[in-house]
Amino acid sequence: MAKPAGTAEADDGAALDDVLEAVGPRLRSLRSDRGLTLASVSETTGISVSTLSRLESGGRRPTLELLLPLARAYQVALDDLVETAPAEDPRVQQSSFEHEGVTMVALTRQSGGLQAYKQVFPPRSRSGDVEQKTHEGYEWLYVLSGRLRLLLGRRDFVLSAGEVVEFDTRVPHAFGNPFPEPAEVLSLFGPQGERMHVRARPASRSPGEQGSRADRTTIPP
Repeated sequence: MAKPAGTAEADDGAALDDVLEAVGPRLRSLRSDRGLTLASVSETTGISVSTLSRLESGGRRPTLELLLPLARAYQVALDDLVETAPAEDPRVQQSSFEHEGVTMVALTRQSGGLQAYKQVFPPRSRSGDVEQKTHEGYEWLYVLSGRLRLLLGRRDFVLSAGEVVEFDTRVPHAFGNPFPEPAEVLSLFGPQGERMHVRARPASRSPGEQGSRADRTTIPP
């Protein structure tokens, strides 16, 4: 549940105060480690001795105009004066689970909306006529390696490495791997998604489809 706006602003203000309060002791430590006096730092930076003293004691709020010359004088990065929270690790901690014989490796953090997974289909899995299912949304799939069979309504496709397919999941569909090697695919699916308008090559055509044409899009490795 989201915090009220006033509470969030108060928390941010308190966090900022904590950061600024730590600047003074850090400035004093840097000056002491270098064996410098307030007077010598004042001469180097042009900041008065009284201002430097109040900065170190917390009596003066540090500003960028004050901290920049001090960072140069102590030969440290500005971040070393104003300690900030470490940046969030952008790497996704991958987790996997098995669904109907297929290993699913999560590639996104969010629990809702558009989802990204790497799916690993074992050899000769779902090789028979599997049940086609429908649900709301769209699915986008890119074959990383191996081959994959896609049943889409009355059509039967074989997807090879480097091919990508997208379709409305309200159309009955099912996947299988009747081939002797495993298949790895990158899949994006969810309640909403951008249509890529690409199609795979049918494995075979029924007599009623001889006059139709299916487009295939290949993404180079």
